Amino acid sequence: MVKLTAELIEGAAQYTNAVRDRELDLRGYKIPVIENLGATLDQFDTIDFSDNEIRKIEGFPLLKRLKTLLVNNNRICRIGEGLEQVLPNLQELILTSNNIVELGDLDPLASVKTLTYMSVLRNPVTNKKHYRLYIIHKIPQIRVLDFQKVKQKEREEAAKMFKGKRGVQLAKDIAKRTKTFNPGASLPTDKKKVGPTPGDVEAIKNAIASASTLAEVDRLKGLLQSGQIPGKEKKPGPTVDVAEEDLEETVTNGGS
Repeated sequence: MVKLTAELIEGAAQYTNAVRDRELDLRGYKIPVIENLGATLDQFDTIDFSDNEIRKIEGFPLLKRLKTLLVNNNRICRIGEGLEQVLPNLQELILTSNNIVELGDLDPLASVKTLTYMSVLRNPVTNKKHYRLYIIHKIPQIRVLDFQKVKQKEREEAAKMFKGKRGVQLAKDIAKRTKTFNPGASLPTDKKKVGPTPGDVEAIKNAIASASTLAEVDRLKGLLQSGQIPGKEKKPGPTVDVAEEDLEETVTNGGS
């Protein structure tokens, strides 16, 4: 484990990414806790915490500039309350490959009214009944969930499902939270880094194909190029190369 110190932050890679945002690269340090981010002096649009050991989304100072938080492939099972107060402009949250179990564990995101892009692929919570409709109900401004555009039909279905007293009760019934937390419990003992699954590839291809503006295509292309496609590795094996060639072709076609 490596403590996230001001020195580590100051020495980490900083660059302008594929979507022309200023990004801080904190990938792969085995960081367990988010802390000391005041050392960034709020100079970044994107912070990349991928491939660490973080268990909870919390510990942020006021970062008005931060728009994108990349925390895929960690051990996250909790999301702290009040994120909207410290990250008032957070638009994109990539939580792929973590350990969020219950729908209620996502409830703290309901107050983040700026959040429009989110991925929770490869979390146990995605197996819950009504998972997608519940998130659309709780975060109504969400535009892209798990790299798939939220359709108007889904919004109408979610509104109908959670309408009135019965709907309120249904939301309560399915939105329980994980009650206890024992460090290491229900977590994989050895995180294996793997390439995109066929489902991931299909989800991203669908998102690109249905993108209505070049800006959305550019955003997805930027995620692909900067290594944020679910499960993408910096040094992929042959299987990953094939998947990414497929995705690159889809991006190119989507942008034409």
